[in-house]
Amino acid sequence: MNYFNSDEPFITESGETLPTLTIAYDTYGALNSEKNNVVWVCHALTSNSSVTEWWPGVVGENTVIDPAKYFIICANIPGSCYGSTGPISINPGTGQPYYSDFPMITIRDIVRALIMLRQHLQIDNIFLLMAGSMGGYQVLEWAVMEKERIENLFLITTSAAESAWGIAIHTAQRLAIEADSTWKDKSATAGKFGLKAARAIGLLTYRNYKILVEKQTDPDVEKIDNFKASSYINYQGDKLVKRFNAQSYWLLTKAMDSHNLARGRNKTIDEVLQTITQKTLIMGITSDLLCPVDEQKHIADSLPNATYIEIDSSYGHDGFLIEYEKISYYLSKWLSGLK
Repeated sequence: MNYFNSDEPFITESGETLPTLTIAYDTYGALNSEKNNVVWVCHALTSNSSVTEWWPGVVGENTVIDPAKYFIICANIPGSCYGSTGPISINPGTGQPYYSDFPMITIRDIVRALIMLRQHLQIDNIFLLMAGSMGGYQVLEWAVMEKERIENLFLITTSAAESAWGIAIHTAQRLAIEADSTWKDKSATAGKFGLKAARAIGLLTYRNYKILVEKQTDPDVEKIDNFKASSYINYQGDKLVKRFNAQSYWLLTKAMDSHNLARGRNKTIDEVLQTITQKTLIMGITSDLLCPVDEQKHIADSLPNATYIEIDSSYGHDGFLIEYEKISYYLSKWLSGLK
């Protein structure tokens, strides 16, 4: 892992200021002599810069995004807890971690930070900017903010603006965190029980009825407690608590709620999308409850140079992390047709 440190004050859209900013990032492969092989991957809510670990089969050796061919960059977003400035980082003004005092940030703030890293790395051109879910929010914002720097886009299970459905889900998750009386404590483990409950709520939207019934139904019809589905939900909640921070989760769900390409641009969402002229591959997953295929189709219908592919999968929103064989097949085919 590498670190980019900026001593320049970073002013957020909300008007609050981070005195300094650190961005943790990973790179794979090498920049070629023509400097035209950069693939930048943006990550989703609780992921990190180690893209080959959370998107295996899509990014890594002998995959469609192979470091033998591409110079791959993935950065941990501000507000997270994997090395970039976030709630568990030290506030230079107090000498103590920010915790719940960390300022509100937006998707646009996150992209501005990624642009600072791009400039630091002296990357003038991005061949492919790609992501799913919340990472796709960043891709779309970046495509608008630095249109001249980005050649092609790959988007999966994302949207042009956070929906009322998504905002309602995030609000329920934050209520779960806020119901934990420790969540504003000055501790890295503050709100951990609330985070577990928030993860449980999220998981129900990442998956769906069919896959949970298929995978988590108990064969014992006599059982009256300790069901397999309950154990699964508890296990997934505990797993996240061990690796993530409740205050980061609260903050980043707020950032997702802020996502709207039309905000501050005096245009409708469709009009903004029409300005994104890069060649774009868009994938939807049939069973996705969080960002349904209608949202992917809307983007595809509005972008001038979009190709839309729909993947049939039972894995819902999480299919973008699981269905790597199908994703790789269509992505490889699309990339081979680029000139």
